[in-house]
Amino acid sequence: MRCTRCGTKAVYHSLYSGHNFCVKCFLKNVDHRVKTAINKHKLFDTKDRILIAISGGKDSQVLATILSKIEKKFPNVTLMALLIDEGVPGYRDFGLKRSKELCKELGIPLTVTSFKELFGYSLPEITSIAEKKEVMLGACTFCGILRRRAMNIKAKELNATKVATGHNLDDEAQTVLMNLLRGDVLRLLRLGPKPVEELPGFVPRVKPLRYIPEKEITLYAYFKGYPLYEVECPYVRTSMRDEIRFILNEIEKKHPGTKYAIVRAADKLSTMNTSFKVHVDTCKYCGEPTSRSICRACELLEALGVMT
Repeated sequence: MRCTRCGTKAVYHSLYSGHNFCVKCFLKNVDHRVKTAINKHKLFDTKDRILIAISGGKDSQVLATILSKIEKKFPNVTLMALLIDEGVPGYRDFGLKRSKELCKELGIPLTVTSFKELFGYSLPEITSIAEKKEVMLGACTFCGILRRRAMNIKAKELNATKVATGHNLDDEAQTVLMNLLRGDVLRLLRLGPKPVEELPGFVPRVKPLRYIPEKEITLYAYFKGYPLYEVECPYVRTSMRDEIRFILNEIEKKHPGTKYAIVRAADKLSTMNTSFKVHVDTCKYCGEPTSRSICRACELLEALGVMT
C-alpha cells in the first residue's frame, strides 16, 4: 500500500475518502483540514485570545498542538490553556502532568482550577451530598453543568475571546443523534462549529476538530509520540451516548462517511433558522448569563444546600 500523496509506504487507509497516507502526509492532511474548518467557518479572528480547554487526553493534546502551529503565523493571537480538576482521586493526575509538559513544550501558559476552588466542593463531595439529600441526579450531570460554568468563569477572568474545545467528529455525530432521539429541537438548531449568535456574558466556544474522526485524532497523537494513557472516570456508566457510539461505529463500518453526513446535516440546520434567538438574562445568585432567573449550576447547588 502506497501513499496517495507522495508514493512512499502508507500506514493508514481512509475508508471514507479512499486515500492512503504515510505518517508525514497524514499529519499534514489533518492539519490542513483543521485549518480549512477554521477558515471556512471563521472560528477565530486575528486578534483573538484563545483559551484551550485541556485535559491531557488525546483530543486536547492534538488541539493544542495544531493551534500552536497556526498561532505562529498570527502574532496578534494569544493562546492560553485551562485545566479543570473535578477533585476525583487519581483521575486527573496523569492529565495534569501531561498538560503541564505539553503546554511548556508549546509555550502556552496553563491555568489550573478546580471545583473545590470555584464551588467550595469537589465532585465526590457533591455526589455524596446529593445522595444524602436524595437529589436524584448522576455525577455526570453535576460534572457537565459545573465544568461549563467553570470554563466560562475562568475564560472571562483570563479575558479570553474564544474557548476552543477538543470535540471531534464522533463526539458531534453522537450529540446530534442524542438530541434527535430526545426530541430536543432547540439544541439541534444550536449545534454547529461555532455559536449561531454571540450571547452577552458567554465567551463563545468553538470546535476546530469537529470534522476529524476520533480514530484519526488517536493516530495523530500516536504518530506524534504523545502518551495516550486515558484514565476512565470512576463515575462513568453505560449511557445513551455509549449506546449511540456503538451503533454509529457499526454503521460507519458498513457505510463510510455516515458520521460526516450527520454532522453536515446539523451544520445546515444551524444556519437555516437565522431568526433563532436565545433570551439571555443573568442569574440572580451568581450573575452569570442564563435563559432562566436562576442558572442551572446555582439551581443544583441550591438543591444541595451548598451555595457559596
